[in-house]
Amino acid sequence: MKKKLLSYILCAALVGVLFAGCGKKEESATEETTETTETTTEETTETTTDTEVLNIEIVSKGFQHQYWQAVLKGAQQKAEELGVKINFVGPNSESDIADQVQMLNSAINAKPAAIALAALDTSACLDAITTAQAAGIPIIGFDSGVPDAPEGAVLANASTDNYAAGELAAEEGYKAGIGDRVKNATGTVRIGVLSQDATSESIINRGLGFIDKMAELVTADGKTVTVEGNDKFVSDSKVEKTSGADVVIEVLVPAQVTSELSSIDCQTLLNKSDLIAVYGSNQHSGEAMVTGDENLGKFGIGDDKILGIAFDSGAVIKQAVKDQKFIGAITQAPVAMGEVTVELCVKAAKGEAVSDVDTGCQWYTSETMDNPEIAQNLYD
Repeated sequence: MKKKLLSYILCAALVGVLFAGCGKKEESATEETTETTETTTEETTETTTDTEVLNIEIVSKGFQHQYWQAVLKGAQQKAEELGVKINFVGPNSESDIADQVQMLNSAINAKPAAIALAALDTSACLDAITTAQAAGIPIIGFDSGVPDAPEGAVLANASTDNYAAGELAAEEGYKAGIGDRVKNATGTVRIGVLSQDATSESIINRGLGFIDKMAELVTADGKTVTVEGNDKFVSDSKVEKTSGADVVIEVLVPAQVTSELSSIDCQTLLNKSDLIAVYGSNQHSGEAMVTGDENLGKFGIGDDKILGIAFDSGAVIKQAVKDQKFIGAITQAPVAMGEVTVELCVKAAKGEAVSDVDTGCQWYTSETMDNPEIAQNLYD
Protein backbone atom coordinates (compact mmCIF):
# COMPACT_ATOMS: atom_id res chain seq x y z
CA MET A 1 0.00 0.00 0.00
CA LYS A 2 2.75 2.41 0.89
CA LYS A 3 4.53 1.54 -2.36
CA LYS A 4 1.41 2.27 -4.42
CA LEU A 5 0.92 5.60 -2.68
CA LEU A 6 4.50 6.59 -3.32
CA SER A 7 4.12 5.70 -7.01
CA TYR A 8 1.03 7.92 -7.33
CA ILE A 9 2.88 10.84 -5.71
CA LEU A 10 5.88 10.49 -8.08
CA CYS A 11 3.63 10.34 -11.18
CA ALA A 12 1.71 13.41 -10.11
CA ALA A 13 4.94 15.33 -9.57
CA LEU A 14 6.29 14.30 -12.94
CA VAL A 15 3.10 15.38 -14.75
CA GLY A 16 3.25 18.76 -12.96
CA VAL A 17 6.80 19.32 -14.12
CA LEU A 18 5.85 18.47 -17.73
CA PHE A 19 2.89 20.88 -17.75
CA ALA A 20 5.04 23.63 -16.25
CA GLY A 21 7.68 23.12 -18.98
CA CYS A 22 5.08 23.25 -21.75
CA GLY A 23 3.63 26.44 -20.35
CA LYS A 24 7.00 28.18 -20.40
CA LYS A 25 7.68 27.08 -24.00
CA GLU A 26 4.29 28.34 -25.21
CA GLU A 27 4.79 31.63 -23.37
CA SER A 28 8.26 32.01 -24.81
CA ALA A 29 7.03 31.22 -28.33
CA THR A 30 4.21 33.76 -27.97
CA GLU A 31 6.61 36.46 -26.78
CA GLU A 32 9.03 35.64 -29.60
CA THR A 33 6.24 35.80 -32.21
CA THR A 34 5.03 39.15 -30.88
CA GLU A 35 8.52 40.61 -30.98
CA THR A 36 9.06 39.33 -34.51
CA THR A 37 5.75 40.83 -35.67
CA GLU A 38 6.58 44.19 -34.13
CA THR A 39 10.02 44.18 -35.72
CA THR A 40 8.61 43.27 -39.14
CA THR A 41 6.02 46.05 -38.91
CA GLU A 42 8.68 48.60 -38.01
CA GLU A 43 10.92 47.42 -40.86
CA THR A 44 8.01 47.55 -43.35
CA THR A 45 7.13 51.09 -42.29
CA GLU A 46 10.73 52.22 -42.67
CA THR A 47 11.01 50.53 -46.08
CA THR A 48 7.81 52.16 -47.35
CA THR A 49 9.02 55.58 -46.28
CA ASP A 50 12.47 55.12 -47.77
CA THR A 51 11.21 53.81 -51.13
CA GLU A 52 8.30 56.18 -51.61
CA VAL A 53 8.88 57.52 -55.13
CA LEU A 54 7.33 60.59 -56.72
CA ASN A 55 5.58 59.76 -59.98
CA ILE A 56 5.77 62.41 -62.71
CA GLU A 57 3.87 62.31 -66.00
CA ILE A 58 5.52 64.10 -68.94
CA VAL A 59 3.34 64.77 -72.01
CA SER A 60 5.47 65.94 -74.94
CA LYS A 61 4.53 66.99 -78.45
CA GLY A 62 5.67 63.74 -79.97
CA PHE A 63 8.44 61.27 -80.73
CA GLN A 64 8.88 61.81 -84.46
CA HIS A 65 11.81 64.21 -84.06
CA GLN A 66 15.16 63.36 -82.52
CA TYR A 67 14.79 66.55 -80.52
CA TRP A 68 12.20 64.88 -78.28
CA GLN A 69 14.46 61.90 -77.76
CA ALA A 70 17.11 64.30 -76.48
CA VAL A 71 14.57 65.89 -74.10
CA LEU A 72 13.65 62.39 -72.91
CA LYS A 73 17.32 61.61 -72.30
CA GLY A 74 17.71 64.66 -70.07
CA ALA A 75 14.50 63.86 -68.21
CA GLN A 76 15.65 60.30 -67.54
CA GLN A 77 19.04 61.48 -66.30
CA LYS A 78 17.52 63.93 -63.84
CA ALA A 79 14.86 61.45 -62.71
CA GLU A 80 17.55 58.90 -61.88
CA GLU A 81 19.59 61.54 -60.07
CA LEU A 82 16.61 62.68 -57.96
CA GLY A 83 15.20 59.20 -57.41
CA VAL A 84 11.81 59.84 -59.02
CA LYS A 85 9.79 57.92 -61.59
CA ILE A 86 8.76 59.47 -64.91
CA ASN A 87 6.39 58.38 -67.67
CA PHE A 88 7.29 60.23 -70.89
CA VAL A 89 4.66 60.09 -73.64
CA GLY A 90 3.77 61.94 -76.85
CA PRO A 91 1.72 61.46 -80.03
CA ASN A 92 3.21 60.09 -83.25
CA SER A 93 2.83 63.43 -84.99
CA GLU A 94 2.65 67.02 -83.84
CA SER A 95 -0.62 67.33 -85.74
CA ASP A 96 -2.23 64.62 -83.59
CA ILE A 97 -3.82 67.03 -81.13
CA ALA A 98 -6.63 64.66 -80.09
CA ASP A 99 -4.09 61.94 -79.25
CA GLN A 100 -2.17 64.30 -77.02
CA VAL A 101 -5.36 65.35 -75.19
CA GLN A 102 -6.12 61.68 -74.55
CA MET A 103 -2.59 61.16 -73.20
CA LEU A 104 -3.00 64.17 -70.93
CA ASN A 105 -6.25 62.76 -69.54
CA SER A 106 -4.55 59.41 -68.93
CA ALA A 107 -1.73 61.22 -67.14
CA ILE A 108 -4.23 62.95 -64.85
CA ASN A 109 -6.01 59.65 -64.14
CA ALA A 110 -2.67 58.20 -62.99
CA LYS A 111 -2.79 60.73 -60.09
CA PRO A 112 0.88 61.76 -60.37
CA ALA A 113 2.78 64.11 -58.09
CA ALA A 114 3.13 66.53 -61.03
CA ILE A 115 2.58 66.80 -64.78
CA ALA A 116 4.87 68.36 -67.39
CA LEU A 117 3.12 69.49 -70.57
CA ALA A 118 4.22 70.81 -73.96
CA ALA A 119 0.80 71.58 -75.44
CA LEU A 120 0.16 71.20 -79.15
CA ASP A 121 -3.03 73.25 -78.75
CA THR A 122 -3.82 74.81 -75.38
CA SER A 123 -7.51 75.32 -76.19
CA ALA A 124 -7.91 71.59 -76.81
CA CYS A 125 -6.31 70.85 -73.43
CA LEU A 126 -8.39 73.28 -71.34
CA ASP A 127 -10.84 70.71 -69.92
CA ALA A 128 -8.00 68.40 -68.91
CA ILE A 129 -6.05 71.27 -67.38
CA THR A 130 -9.10 72.28 -65.33
CA THR A 131 -9.43 68.68 -64.14
CA ALA A 132 -5.78 68.62 -63.07
CA GLN A 133 -6.24 71.88 -61.18
CA ALA A 134 -9.29 70.51 -59.35
CA ALA A 135 -7.28 67.41 -58.40
CA GLY A 136 -4.46 69.58 -57.03
CA ILE A 137 -1.91 68.27 -59.54
CA PRO A 138 0.76 70.91 -60.32
CA ILE A 139 1.55 71.47 -64.01
CA ILE A 140 4.93 72.50 -65.39
CA GLY A 141 5.19 73.65 -69.00
CA PHE A 142 8.17 72.80 -71.20
CA ASP A 143 9.32 73.50 -74.75
CA SER A 144 6.46 75.67 -76.05
CA GLY A 145 4.77 75.35 -72.66
CA VAL A 146 1.03 75.91 -72.29
CA PRO A 147 0.35 79.40 -73.64
CA ASP A 148 -2.91 81.07 -72.58
CA ALA A 149 -3.57 78.45 -69.92
CA PRO A 150 -5.99 79.37 -67.09
CA GLU A 151 -4.36 81.62 -64.52
CA GLY A 152 -2.44 79.63 -61.94
CA ALA A 153 -2.72 76.34 -63.83
CA VAL A 154 0.91 76.29 -65.00
CA LEU A 155 3.38 77.08 -62.24
CA ALA A 156 6.50 77.52 -64.41
CA ASN A 157 8.00 76.81 -67.83
CA ALA A 158 11.28 75.24 -68.91
CA SER A 159 11.81 76.46 -72.44
CA THR A 160 13.86 78.34 -74.98
CA ASP A 161 12.93 81.99 -75.43
CA ASN A 162 11.72 81.17 -78.93
CA TYR A 163 11.18 84.73 -80.08
CA ALA A 164 14.75 85.64 -79.07
CA ALA A 165 16.01 82.49 -80.80
CA GLY A 166 14.27 83.54 -84.02
CA GLU A 167 15.85 86.98 -83.69
CA LEU A 168 19.29 85.38 -83.29
CA ALA A 169 18.74 83.38 -86.49
CA ALA A 170 17.93 86.60 -88.38
CA GLU A 171 20.88 88.53 -86.92
CA GLU A 172 23.44 85.81 -87.69
CA GLY A 173 21.94 85.07 -91.09
CA TYR A 174 22.04 88.75 -92.00
CA LYS A 175 25.71 88.97 -91.03
CA ALA A 176 26.51 85.74 -92.89
CA GLY A 177 25.40 87.00 -96.29
CA ILE A 178 21.72 87.97 -96.37
CA GLY A 179 22.57 91.57 -95.51
CA ASP A 180 24.98 91.97 -98.42
CA ARG A 181 22.45 90.58 -100.87
CA VAL A 182 19.73 92.91 -99.59
CA LYS A 183 21.96 95.99 -99.77
CA ASN A 184 23.32 95.17 -103.22
CA ALA A 185 20.01 94.17 -104.79
CA THR A 186 18.75 96.26 -107.72
CA GLY A 187 15.27 94.73 -107.64
CA THR A 188 12.95 92.92 -105.27
CA VAL A 189 14.44 90.01 -103.30
CA ARG A 190 12.59 87.31 -101.37
CA ILE A 191 13.33 85.59 -98.04
CA GLY A 192 11.35 82.42 -97.36
CA VAL A 193 10.19 81.19 -93.96
CA LEU A 194 9.12 77.55 -93.64
CA SER A 195 6.97 76.87 -90.58
CA GLN A 196 5.60 73.43 -89.79
CA ASP A 197 2.41 74.94 -88.33
CA ALA A 198 0.72 78.14 -87.19
CA THR A 199 -0.70 76.84 -83.89
CA SER A 200 2.28 75.93 -81.70
CA GLU A 201 3.50 78.86 -79.62
CA SER A 202 7.15 77.89 -79.97
CA ILE A 203 6.96 77.58 -83.75
CA ILE A 204 5.02 80.84 -84.11
CA ASN A 205 7.46 82.79 -81.94
CA ARG A 206 10.52 81.45 -83.76
CA GLY A 207 8.98 82.60 -87.01
CA LEU A 208 7.88 86.00 -85.70
CA GLY A 209 11.23 86.62 -84.01
CA PHE A 210 13.00 85.98 -87.32
CA ILE A 211 10.53 88.06 -89.37
CA ASP A 212 10.49 91.07 -87.04
CA LYS A 213 14.27 91.17 -86.59
CA MET A 214 14.91 90.66 -90.31
CA ALA A 215 12.53 93.53 -91.12
CA GLU A 216 14.33 95.73 -88.57
CA LEU A 217 17.71 94.98 -90.13
CA VAL A 218 16.44 95.53 -93.66
CA THR A 219 14.85 98.85 -92.69
CA ALA A 220 18.05 99.96 -90.98
CA ASP A 221 19.81 99.50 -94.34
CA GLY A 222 17.33 101.84 -96.02
CA LYS A 223 15.19 99.19 -97.70
CA THR A 224 11.43 98.56 -97.46
CA VAL A 225 9.97 95.21 -96.42
CA THR A 226 6.62 93.40 -96.38
CA VAL A 227 5.33 90.00 -95.23
CA GLU A 228 3.24 87.65 -97.37
CA GLY A 229 1.82 84.15 -97.05
CA ASN A 230 0.27 82.59 -93.96
CA ASP A 231 -2.34 84.87 -92.39
CA LYS A 232 -1.24 84.17 -88.80
CA PHE A 233 2.31 85.35 -89.40
CA VAL A 234 1.25 88.26 -91.59
CA SER A 235 -1.18 89.60 -88.98
CA ASP A 236 0.96 88.94 -85.89
CA SER A 237 4.25 90.33 -87.21
CA LYS A 238 5.31 93.92 -86.51
CA VAL A 239 5.78 94.58 -90.22
CA GLU A 240 3.43 96.97 -91.98
CA LYS A 241 2.15 95.68 -95.31
CA THR A 242 3.95 97.59 -98.06
CA SER A 243 3.26 97.52 -101.79
CA GLY A 244 6.31 97.24 -104.05
CA ALA A 245 8.65 96.51 -101.13
CA ASP A 246 12.36 95.92 -101.72
CA VAL A 247 12.27 92.74 -99.61
CA VAL A 248 9.40 90.24 -99.44
CA ILE A 249 9.35 87.82 -96.52
CA GLU A 250 7.12 84.91 -97.58
CA VAL A 251 5.84 82.45 -94.95
CA LEU A 252 4.59 79.01 -96.00
CA VAL A 253 2.78 76.56 -93.69
CA PRO A 254 1.66 73.10 -94.89
CA ALA A 255 -1.99 72.01 -94.59
CA GLN A 256 -0.76 69.04 -92.53
CA VAL A 257 2.50 68.39 -90.74
CA THR A 258 4.09 65.93 -93.16
CA SER A 259 7.59 65.84 -94.58
CA GLU A 260 6.21 65.58 -98.11
CA LEU A 261 4.08 68.72 -97.89
CA SER A 262 6.83 70.75 -96.22
CA SER A 263 9.33 69.61 -98.87
CA ILE A 264 6.92 70.78 -101.57
CA ASP A 265 6.66 74.18 -99.82
CA CYS A 266 10.45 74.41 -99.91
CA GLN A 267 10.53 73.58 -103.61
CA THR A 268 7.88 76.24 -104.25
CA LEU A 269 10.19 78.84 -102.71
CA LEU A 270 13.35 77.55 -104.38
CA ASN A 271 11.74 77.86 -107.81
CA LYS A 272 11.17 81.61 -107.36
CA SER A 273 13.80 83.63 -109.21
CA ASP A 274 14.03 86.42 -106.62
CA LEU A 275 14.66 84.11 -103.63
CA ILE A 276 17.90 84.77 -101.70
CA ALA A 277 17.40 82.81 -98.44
CA VAL A 278 15.16 80.32 -96.61
CA TYR A 279 14.70 79.88 -92.86
CA GLY A 280 13.24 76.65 -91.44
CA SER A 281 11.97 77.22 -87.90
CA ASN A 282 12.34 73.70 -86.45
CA GLN A 283 13.85 70.28 -87.14
CA HIS A 284 10.91 69.21 -89.30
CA SER A 285 11.20 72.27 -91.55
CA GLY A 286 15.01 72.13 -91.66
CA GLU A 287 14.96 68.51 -92.80
CA ALA A 288 12.24 69.36 -95.35
CA MET A 289 14.63 71.97 -96.78
CA VAL A 290 17.25 69.28 -97.36
CA THR A 291 14.72 66.89 -98.92
CA GLY A 292 13.15 69.59 -101.07
CA ASP A 293 16.53 70.61 -102.47
CA GLU A 294 17.76 67.10 -103.27
CA ASN A 295 17.07 67.34 -106.99
CA LEU A 296 17.56 71.10 -107.27
CA GLY A 297 20.89 71.69 -105.54
CA LYS A 298 20.18 75.36 -104.89
CA PHE A 299 21.29 75.70 -101.25
CA GLY A 300 24.92 76.65 -100.58
CA ILE A 301 27.29 79.54 -99.88
CA GLY A 302 28.26 80.67 -103.38
CA ASP A 303 26.96 83.85 -105.01
CA ASP A 304 24.63 81.78 -107.19
CA LYS A 305 23.28 79.78 -104.25
CA ILE A 306 20.31 80.24 -101.90
CA LEU A 307 21.32 80.79 -98.26
CA GLY A 308 19.76 78.22 -95.94
CA ILE A 309 19.21 78.68 -92.20
CA ALA A 310 17.78 75.91 -90.00
CA PHE A 311 16.60 75.57 -86.44
CA ASP A 312 17.38 72.61 -84.14
CA SER A 313 19.90 69.85 -84.63
CA GLY A 314 19.65 66.21 -85.71
CA ALA A 315 21.87 64.25 -88.08
CA VAL A 316 20.37 65.66 -91.30
CA ILE A 317 20.66 69.31 -90.31
CA LYS A 318 24.11 68.87 -88.78
CA GLN A 319 25.38 67.31 -92.00
CA ALA A 320 23.86 70.14 -94.06
CA VAL A 321 25.67 72.69 -91.89
CA LYS A 322 28.91 70.70 -91.96
CA ASP A 323 28.77 70.47 -95.77
CA GLN A 324 27.96 74.21 -95.94
CA LYS A 325 24.67 73.46 -97.65
CA PHE A 326 23.25 75.67 -94.88
CA ILE A 327 25.16 78.72 -93.68
CA GLY A 328 24.20 77.92 -90.09
CA ALA A 329 21.50 76.87 -87.66
CA ILE A 330 20.13 77.56 -84.20
CA THR A 331 20.28 74.83 -81.60
CA GLN A 332 18.37 74.63 -78.36
CA ALA A 333 19.56 72.70 -75.32
CA PRO A 334 17.08 69.77 -75.30
CA VAL A 335 18.93 67.60 -72.78
CA ALA A 336 19.10 70.51 -70.34
CA MET A 337 15.41 71.19 -71.00
CA GLY A 338 14.52 67.64 -69.99
CA GLU A 339 16.60 67.93 -66.83
CA VAL A 340 15.13 71.28 -65.81
CA THR A 341 11.59 70.06 -66.50
CA VAL A 342 11.92 67.14 -64.10
CA GLU A 343 13.61 69.32 -61.51
CA LEU A 344 10.77 71.87 -61.62
CA CYS A 345 8.18 69.08 -61.37
CA VAL A 346 9.82 67.67 -58.25
CA LYS A 347 9.98 71.09 -56.61
CA ALA A 348 6.35 71.82 -57.47
CA ALA A 349 5.26 68.41 -56.16
CA LYS A 350 6.96 69.22 -52.84
CA GLY A 351 5.24 72.59 -52.63
CA GLU A 352 8.42 74.57 -53.27
CA ALA A 353 8.36 77.86 -55.21
CA VAL A 354 9.20 77.56 -58.92
CA SER A 355 9.68 80.06 -61.74
CA ASP A 356 10.33 80.08 -65.49
CA VAL A 357 13.72 78.89 -66.73
CA ASP A 358 15.18 79.89 -70.13
CA THR A 359 17.12 76.83 -71.27
CA GLY A 360 18.97 78.84 -73.96
CA CYS A 361 20.01 78.58 -77.63
CA GLN A 362 23.13 78.98 -79.80
CA TRP A 363 24.02 79.74 -83.43
CA TYR A 364 26.36 77.18 -85.01
CA THR A 365 28.17 76.92 -88.34
CA SER A 366 30.52 74.44 -90.00
CA GLU A 367 33.39 76.24 -88.26
CA THR A 368 31.92 76.32 -84.75
CA MET A 369 29.84 73.14 -84.46
CA ASP A 370 32.74 71.17 -82.95
CA ASN A 371 33.23 73.74 -80.18
CA PRO A 372 32.59 71.82 -76.91
CA GLU A 373 30.15 74.47 -75.66
CA ILE A 374 28.05 74.04 -78.81
CA ALA A 375 28.66 70.34 -79.53
CA GLN A 376 27.08 69.34 -76.22
CA ASN A 377 23.76 70.72 -77.50
CA LEU A 378 23.89 69.08 -80.94
CA TYR A 379 21.87 65.89 -80.66
CA ASP A 380 21.54 63.19 -83.33
